[in-house]
Amino acid sequence: MRTFPPPKVLLFATRGVTSRGRHLLEDLRRLLPHAKREPKLDAKDRLDVAAEVAETRSCDTILLLETRKRSDLYLWAAKTPAGPTVKFHVSNVHTMEELHFPGNNLLHSRPLLAFDGFDNTPATPVWGLLRELLTHAFSAPRGHRHVKPFVDHILLFTVLDGRVWVRHYQITDADNVEGKEDATVGSGVVEIGPRLVLNPVRVFGGSMGGKTAWENPAYVGPNEIRRAERLRASGGYKHRVIAKADKGKRVAASRRKPQPLDNMYRV
Repeated sequence: MRTFPPPKVLLFATRGVTSRGRHLLEDLRRLLPHAKREPKLDAKDRLDVAAEVAETRSCDTILLLETRKRSDLYLWAAKTPAGPTVKFHVSNVHTMEELHFPGNNLLHSRPLLAFDGFDNTPATPVWGLLRELLTHAFSAPRGHRHVKPFVDHILLFTVLDGRVWVRHYQITDADNVEGKEDATVGSGVVEIGPRLVLNPVRVFGGSMGGKTAWENPAYVGPNEIRRAERLRASGGYKHRVIAKADKGKRVAASRRKPQPLDNMYRV
């Protein structure tokens, strides 16, 4: 029987990442104990340099956090050396430190991956590709020297409104009463964090680049959202100017016109 080598993930970020992006990167490193670290990628370099770095580190999967305009966070998930690559826009990020959830899993334990809604979307082949790529990136290999042989937490990926909602839960066992297991209380889950939403932007045919194989038609970039907000804010000033001009016209039209007998009694 043919055996495949365990997946190796290269997890790092570009230079200029925000503080929230750095905290998210540390949370992802706790979730992926088998991931290899790398210094920040210089923002002036091309992103396809990440594929060369992954090749030198013997990694077949790349997770790269990129920040643009000091506010927009993107996640690049790619397979090396042939691809494909998916570019996600990351939004609604809440790190573990700011959530303060009561759950707590064993450090460096293996996660149980759960997917919901990937088979019910109209573009089934694309979402199937995203599911496979997320599986390769977030599944900790069994027997890895940094991974403990326990499964006590769940990574849930849910497709809703054309986006991937990521949640992290701890698996809680049945409660014990005086050292004995209570059969009436079953296992449950408690949310740990972090929370984030991945909005797929494009799928490229190569590793960290190449031809566009798929583009999300429903994606609206943050630049367009900010432009719409600026236009909406500037629209109030335009309305005030137009209203002031209309008021002047109404006042001028309502004034009494001079009559021929107005100066009759003036000396």
